[in-house]
Amino acid sequence: MQLSRLRIGLVGPLPPPEGGMANQTRQLGELLAGEGHAVELVAVNADYRPRWVAGLRGLRALFRLIPYLVHLWRMAGRAEVVHVMANSGWSWHLFAAPAVWIARLRGVPTVVNYRGGQAPEFLARSAWLVRPTLRRAGALVVPSGFLRDVFGAHGLVAEVLPNIIDRERFCAAAGRRDGGPRLLVARNLEPLYGVDTALRAFASLRERYPDAQLIVAGGGPSAERLLALAASLGVAQAVTFTGRVGVERMAALYRDADVLLNPSRADNMPNALLEAMASGVPIVSTNVGGVPYMVEHGRTALLVPVDDAYAMAKAAERLLEDAVLHARLRRAGLEEASRYAWPQVRERLLDVYERAAHGGPSATAVSSG
Repeated sequence: MQLSRLRIGLVGPLPPPEGGMANQTRQLGELLAGEGHAVELVAVNADYRPRWVAGLRGLRALFRLIPYLVHLWRMAGRAEVVHVMANSGWSWHLFAAPAVWIARLRGVPTVVNYRGGQAPEFLARSAWLVRPTLRRAGALVVPSGFLRDVFGAHGLVAEVLPNIIDRERFCAAAGRRDGGPRLLVARNLEPLYGVDTALRAFASLRERYPDAQLIVAGGGPSAERLLALAASLGVAQAVTFTGRVGVERMAALYRDADVLLNPSRADNMPNALLEAMASGVPIVSTNVGGVPYMVEHGRTALLVPVDDAYAMAKAAERLLEDAVLHARLRRAGLEEASRYAWPQVRERLLDVYERAAHGGPSATAVSSG
């Protein structure tokens, strides 16, 4: 499909810090600009001005919100379509919903790209508030069948538009490295992501592989607690907490890993799984949320129950012990990752823009039922 060059307003978080949605926003903007479209980015996490406002809890949101709304209004006056990267909770109410309403006031079609991993809980509480906003949007797209089904349960029609993986940056290593097993966790250090389970699984695995190493790539409020847990488990010397890392270093960490551990307690479509598959790294993940919509147990990953450190350790041990299984998951992951490359996603995205811009019947966000 060849769509005429568009003026696109792209609304969402941008790095820093590095994160799934922020990286997707930045990457999408770069790819669309590379296609010749005029992209204007409106960051929902712009720096506080003046900087000292960041220390004023309660008031700082206002100092960010007012400039954001002004930028939205101006951008919507220049754009032909507005693409909103949306999340759950207060992020929806403060940033996504205003973007839809302002675009509507300016007569500009909106594509809502919802990707919040806690959508079931959020919609259970707030679907009655979300519906009026989505009625003003030209299209609702989500990155997984999991979220499509979650919205469908509330009478909201969404279509799947997969996340995009940079296959040039995230690619498999040419050969095996020397040394003991190296496991990787690529999640923020928050209770939601269950890094404590990965640490306990790793401590169990070290009994079988005393030279194993665990790399925890991410930052967050649970850092001190997780450092203390690693020490109490006796594995602190074998665990490296990198803090937040940029995409180039993250890509290198994948290439150096033997297994990815994804211990999330709730999830939608984690970029870590896409990046691992594209990098040829077999996955052990909890079987939660949208994960089983992304990967298939025994084919592209090994799935285990949430908070089950023993099961996670045994699954990782299977991959390290069984070279045939490791290679099979690696090949299947590489093949699966090709579905998320820009050439495949591009056509679907431009089709969504076309239908949203022309107000076709398939662009509705709310079912009639």
